[in-house]
Amino acid sequence: MAANDIFAEGFKDQPYWWEAAEPETDLDPLPARVDVAVIGSGYAGLNAATELARAGMSVVVLDGERIGEGGSTRSGGMVSSGQKLVVGGAIKGIDPELFERMIGDSIGSFDYLQTLINGEGLDADLKITGRFFGAHAANQMEAIHRNGRILAEKTGVTVSFFDRSNQRAAIGSDYYFGGMVIDQYGGLHPGKYHRALRQRARASGVMLRSHARAKPVQDGPNGLKLVSTARGDVLATHVVTATNGYTRKDAAPDIARRVVPVKSYQIATEPLPADLIETLIPGGRMISDTRRDVIYTRPSPDGSRILFGSRPGLTEVTDREAAPAIYARMTEIFPELRAYRISHAWSGFVAMTVDKVAHMGKRDLSDFAVGCNGNGVALMSYLGYQTAQKILGRQNRPTAFDREDFTAVPFYDGRPNPWFLPIAAAWYRLQDWYERR
Repeated sequence: MAANDIFAEGFKDQPYWWEAAEPETDLDPLPARVDVAVIGSGYAGLNAATELARAGMSVVVLDGERIGEGGSTRSGGMVSSGQKLVVGGAIKGIDPELFERMIGDSIGSFDYLQTLINGEGLDADLKITGRFFGAHAANQMEAIHRNGRILAEKTGVTVSFFDRSNQRAAIGSDYYFGGMVIDQYGGLHPGKYHRALRQRARASGVMLRSHARAKPVQDGPNGLKLVSTARGDVLATHVVTATNGYTRKDAAPDIARRVVPVKSYQIATEPLPADLIETLIPGGRMISDTRRDVIYTRPSPDGSRILFGSRPGLTEVTDREAAPAIYARMTEIFPELRAYRISHAWSGFVAMTVDKVAHMGKRDLSDFAVGCNGNGVALMSYLGYQTAQKILGRQNRPTAFDREDFTAVPFYDGRPNPWFLPIAAAWYRLQDWYERR
């Protein structure tokens, strides 16, 4: 199909998730004084805000755009426990005792998410359908087996291995050289989950305010913190920065030097025959692979479409411009999809860190939780909750992600579109190409 023919009638360059749950505008006046001002309305910010409000604190959540405009409603919606630490390579160089604690907190984040959604009856389309990790090159199967054994041992998940001859039992494609399936992983609807968190926050007394882009937090009168925004000032006893991939040097300069915003692009197909989706992705599994230049794909929660995420090339482009390259990657894995068009294309920023793990702590006169490294649905929800517990003095122990050691990115001052990203992307693609050959 020619590049200009891949777009379905009514194509939209916005997240597919917004069809069911669009971000909100709230232009009510800002409060002059609160106990806690939360900067960022994503999963971390909303979970922190609700816990603090339920403890009796006055809380306002501030966002520079609409409430939910950022990465939380733009993600792939996949959920897991400790896979990013192991499969994502973060295990390398981590002290064994710290790794054990991180694995424990990663499991805790997945348990927290499931308990939150199921226990409070949140409308989030959470389904535990499993995830297939594919070996994009033959020499990656050794790592697949090694990582699968670590995950099974450390997190208790059920892992099944497939070679190339029988992988169609796990994925309807011959692209991979085998892989593994982890049964306990799954996915949700990011838009619906975020909407449910907004409703939960408001019901707990949290004030949500959009279009209130924050400037750097300053010391205010009487020991308070001053948060100046595009719509006025707020004085707060505590400030929480939960901006993740949308952290900017003009708002949180110290944190911004430590997280790199990497743009990830996604497309959604037009509605597909149900039997085709079941053939390509048996059981509605989530799918990712061993490439450094990451891809991820899944069925939509209602089982009507396939969603596919990746990067289109070395430089940033518009969502519509990115769509043909993402479509080509998708149809390389699933040639059957060349007969179908795409209805949506969108992108969002992922927060990457030097050590490939998330961090929470205190910087820029605020408590913060950032750095999901592409694994944020459960983890950032959990770290938001843990940040609230820390402020309330209710933690039994600090989480493993709460550490002073948070390395700044060399030669980076926190500005958008880092100069080194095209170089890193080219290096990743070259290594992936060489391994596959």
